[in-house]
Amino acid sequence: MTFLSPLWLLALLPVAALALAYVVVHRRRHRYAVRFASLPMLERVVPRRPGWRRHVPATLVLVALTALGLAAARPELALRVPYDRATVMVAIDTSGSMGATDVAPTRLEAAKAAAEAFVEDLPDTVNVGVVTFAGTSSVLAPPTTDHDQVERQIRDVDLAGGGTAIGEAVFSSLAEVERIAAEAEGEPVPTRVVVLSDGTNTAGRSPEQAAAAASAGRLPVSTITYGTPEGVVEADGRTLEVPVNGETLRALAEATGGTAYTAESGEQLRDVYADIGSSIGWRVEEREITPYLAALGLLVAVGAGALSLRWFSRLI
Repeated sequence: MTFLSPLWLLALLPVAALALAYVVVHRRRHRYAVRFASLPMLERVVPRRPGWRRHVPATLVLVALTALGLAAARPELALRVPYDRATVMVAIDTSGSMGATDVAPTRLEAAKAAAEAFVEDLPDTVNVGVVTFAGTSSVLAPPTTDHDQVERQIRDVDLAGGGTAIGEAVFSSLAEVERIAAEAEGEPVPTRVVVLSDGTNTAGRSPEQAAAAASAGRLPVSTITYGTPEGVVEADGRTLEVPVNGETLRALAEATGGTAYTAESGEQLRDVYADIGSSIGWRVEEREITPYLAALGLLVAVGAGALSLRWFSRLI
């Protein structure tokens, strides 16, 4: 917590002095009563002592004064708030190698589950789109705030076979981001592309060309290299090795100002998406909470008065 007017914190000194005075007076009164009156006499004169309740109104008044003193200093809290109109494009590799079972049940199925959770956790105001790519790329879901629809479309993704067009996936994502930016009438819109793949680019334009275009459009591309070196797939009765290769994805991320991640399991992939989501969909802002503390002080003071009237038939 920070304060815009920290000098007003000095207003808490009288509150502290008042609390100390209350404790001192209470102890002095107790010693005086015990010294000058016998306990049986006290029981007859005051048969029902209020006990802990007699301290509640005074304690609440001190809490209320503390809240008001803090409010005077105009406190700020660092709060996690969602970006407005941010756009995220998720590009998922659907080439044949994503059918490898080194990640259960397959690389693609585990990737789809993690992508769904990622979309679900993003703020409602974030536009999310999905691109799938194998030998070519296509826009499966244009950017939208209807996250339920995007999740349904991710669940329907299936293997497409063929090559791996990583560069084309970036170009398709860039086109969607530019369209959304044009609809925003020139206002800056936070954007990010997340590319998930397990292999090397084998079709379409190169990742280097895609990186140059993304950098020109100030579009960070974060990449996730997914799978293990032991991956294999069955094709035409043969077992083919499909080890993961992350060099291309790492170079793409570094060239565009994104972040390169690696994941060898579904759990790791979910952790990666959680980290990406925190940087894409949310930001930390300092928010002044003066009205809330002032209202708290007022409500606590009213509560103190109400309890005092209820228990002791006096305001305080």
